[in-house]
Amino acid sequence: MLQSKYILLFTFISLLSFTKVSAQTYPVTGTLLDNDSNEPMAFVQVALFSQENQDQPLTFSDTDQNGDFSLQAPQGIYTFKAFFIGYDDIVIEKISINSAKKLGEIKMSGDSQNLEEVVVQTNKLPIRTSMEGITITPENNLANIGGTLLDILRNTPSISVAEDGGISIRGSTGTNILINGRNSSLTQNLDQLPASAVEEIRIINNPNARYDAEAEGGVIDIILKKGTDLGTHGGLEATYGTRNRTNLGARINHRNAKWNTFVGYNYRDWKNVGERRNTRILFEDQEELRQNTSSSSRNAGHNLTYGTEYYFGNSVLSYEGVFQSSLDRQVNTLFAELERGGNNPRSFDYVRRNNESETDTGLDNALIFEHSFKEKGHLFRATASHSFRNQFKTQEIDIFNNTLNPIPENLTGQELAYIDEVRNISVFQADYIKPLKNGKFETGLKSILRKFDNDYQYFRFNESEGGFLEDDLISNRFIYKDQIHAGYALFSASTPKFEYGLGLRGEMTVVDTYLENTDERNKQNYFNLFPSVQGMYNVSDIHSIKFTYSRRIDRPTAWRLNPFPDITDSLNVRRGNPELQPEMINSFELGHIANFKNSSLTTNLFYRKVNGQLDFITTVEDGISFSQPDNLLSAESYGLEWIGSSEVNSWYSINGGFTIYRILVDGSNISEEFTNSGYAWNLKLIQDFKLPFGLNLQFAGNYDSPEIEAQGRDLAQYYIDGTIQKALFKDKGSISLSVRDIFDTRRFAGNALTNSFSQEFYSKQETRIVLMSARYNF
Repeated sequence: MLQSKYILLFTFISLLSFTKVSAQTYPVTGTLLDNDSNEPMAFVQVALFSQENQDQPLTFSDTDQNGDFSLQAPQGIYTFKAFFIGYDDIVIEKISINSAKKLGEIKMSGDSQNLEEVVVQTNKLPIRTSMEGITITPENNLANIGGTLLDILRNTPSISVAEDGGISIRGSTGTNILINGRNSSLTQNLDQLPASAVEEIRIINNPNARYDAEAEGGVIDIILKKGTDLGTHGGLEATYGTRNRTNLGARINHRNAKWNTFVGYNYRDWKNVGERRNTRILFEDQEELRQNTSSSSRNAGHNLTYGTEYYFGNSVLSYEGVFQSSLDRQVNTLFAELERGGNNPRSFDYVRRNNESETDTGLDNALIFEHSFKEKGHLFRATASHSFRNQFKTQEIDIFNNTLNPIPENLTGQELAYIDEVRNISVFQADYIKPLKNGKFETGLKSILRKFDNDYQYFRFNESEGGFLEDDLISNRFIYKDQIHAGYALFSASTPKFEYGLGLRGEMTVVDTYLENTDERNKQNYFNLFPSVQGMYNVSDIHSIKFTYSRRIDRPTAWRLNPFPDITDSLNVRRGNPELQPEMINSFELGHIANFKNSSLTTNLFYRKVNGQLDFITTVEDGISFSQPDNLLSAESYGLEWIGSSEVNSWYSINGGFTIYRILVDGSNISEEFTNSGYAWNLKLIQDFKLPFGLNLQFAGNYDSPEIEAQGRDLAQYYIDGTIQKALFKDKGSISLSVRDIFDTRRFAGNALTNSFSQEFYSKQETRIVLMSARYNF
């Protein structure tokens, strides 16, 4: 947050053109360094103030990449000031200038009064560790070049990305994903957001009372680029790869004393092919179903981010917007062979080809007002935002029964489906922060209003009618509405040795679902309290011990509550459950942070207890597999996590994370066979090599071990990416060559076993991809 003195500085810069100075000026030079690392500090705002006016700068500038600055001023006596968010201000008074003046090296110290302050940071590692979690800077990781937000998360410690793009943190799939700190419908499709549009990502494992209590695994906050430096800055990026994959981007921002305006645009055209195999055996009927699906897809989309900030007095009024538009085309052809033995043997083959087209449009707008009082850290902030997403999908399905040859003369049936889903989310929030003698008090109110409207129309071709007729038993319209009204209070205090925070959040939830076809309405109202505790003990300048606790909730999503089935595959049907109840979670974490000269290591021991665990349960009825979510009795997970980095020498550095945990699932309230337990672990490892001729080489490796579910397990997945980059134009530009999944090992697989059936699946997309990228920043 900009403090009031920063706002005053920017506001008066526009008046400099009217300031009269003498013809003779003298240079004032120096270098700003970080007090702890002794590294140069770039882009720090520096200024000279006359003795008569300590609010309006006579001249100003930014430090360069080496921390150097140069200011010009006429003869006189001045005050030098340097401002940088997260650091204590530098003020040097009564500087006499009558010739060239050298201030030498000036060191800036971090502001230790902020509990949210970064504790561990190195200039190489794109990961910073705080009390609550980690912050990722994607641009520092070559593996993200030309990719999307999902690619960033795949290379992030503690996080796993599923086949369908679902995110899990430390084995938990319940995550609350935000954009610029706000709830947004745009997070439904994370593969639409390009990596180059992301400034940083904050992973908050155990959020305090300031954050929504939603989600078992924690919060992922995606901060988009908007530019903050004075003047005009921007960048261009282009990526081209195998199968004509293309990603183009541009961004620019201009900032002066009163305004900061920014805009960024990305175009992405991505193609893919893949296959999926599924085998199911019914023990009693001695029936085996073998399914093989081949797929091809192409997604072309536009992503536009834009906004402006207006500085006046001690206040800032901001507008931020995101627009997304995409067209996705897929062809999925399923080949099925069914064989039954026993007393009633039979066999049956069929092919089901689905031509799918989906248009996706999303819009996110936010208006933000922020006022800084005279006292440093005394702040009021209000936000009103609305996000909209419209997804319209058409499915044209051809069916070929009693054959494995999908040629026109073997066509036996046709189906047609239209899915129109509209999502609206409105958020209103106000926060107030009041500094205290050795801490601060925070409080705020927030309301989230959501409406999801899913209209599904299903048709079968009727030969006697010569056209498609709607099937009212399958077509349905499901409307989900909820309101979450929350208030919180948070007290934190700090001493040189100990920091702590105590918080309490209350949330009132109102849920209303309506199934138009059957005129069924389901309403739920409930109120919950969510305490949070945070503490950190600074053993020394190197070592710190932290502890966090939070109570959380994971509410069932709209599509999980919709009881109507998804029959894309008529023998494997998914359906929702309107009787679902929210999960209630208690989460604990104990950690150690060590920050050495050229390396850092964070160790976290965590435990999580979930009452009413939501999981998918599969049953088989009349040869059809039905999968639907249900509330299990409970689930527990506990584990250990290491996140570290080391600049071993001038040409080699390594960073990454290792997480190992045990999961215990108790679904005995449904059936004793839905009880399972097991260990899982994941490893993320990134190695950087500085080579001659200005070349940088990076290898990023990922391994996710097998992981248990209520009825089975997902098998391990692993892959290695490699990138080589050449810097150009004095580090303003670069070209790079990347090979994703070098050894072509990445795939998804798993199995399930019950008393009545077993099931195995294997899915492989084209993941070995070669990409050539070019960047230029100005």
